[in-house]
Amino acid sequence: MNEASLLNNALLVGAMLFSLGLVGMLTRRNLIVMFLSAELMLQGISVSLAAWSRFHDDWGGHILVIFVLTVAACEAAIALVYVLGVFGRTGILDVAAWQSLGNDSMEKQVDRELPSVDTLSPQWPRLTPAGVQPEIDQNELLEREHI
Repeated sequence: MNEASLLNNALLVGAMLFSLGLVGMLTRRNLIVMFLSAELMLQGISVSLAAWSRFHDDWGGHILVIFVLTVAACEAAIALVYVLGVFGRTGILDVAAWQSLGNDSMEKQVDRELPSVDTLSPQWPRLTPAGVQPEIDQNELLEREHI
C-alpha cells in the first residue's frame, strides 16, 4: 500500500468524522449531543493532521494533534461545568435554556416554540437520610473557638 492511498483513506475518514460532527452540531439542540459533535469534529481534524504529517515525514502534524487533544480536554471540562449549570438551573438540556442565563436587557430570540416542561422543579435524585442529626448546643454557637 503506497503512501498516497494511505493519505487518501485517512483524509476520507477525517472528512467523514468532521462532516458527521458538523451535521450533529447543526441539527441537534441537546447540549450533550452538540458537545459530542464538537469533539467529533476535533477528532476528524486530528486524523487529517496526523495523515498529512505522516505523508510529509514531519512531526509538526503530530505535535498539533497533541495540542488539539489538550484543547479538547479543556473544552470537555469547561463544557461539563456549563451543561451542569444549565441543567441545574432549568432542568432541561435544550440549547434555548442558555437564554435564561443571559443579560435581562437583551431580548430573547427563539427559533421555534419549545415543548412545555416543568422547569421550576427539576427532578433530582434523593438520598435516604443517613441518621439523626446531633443536637447542637446554642451556647457553643455563640462562643468563639479562639481569640
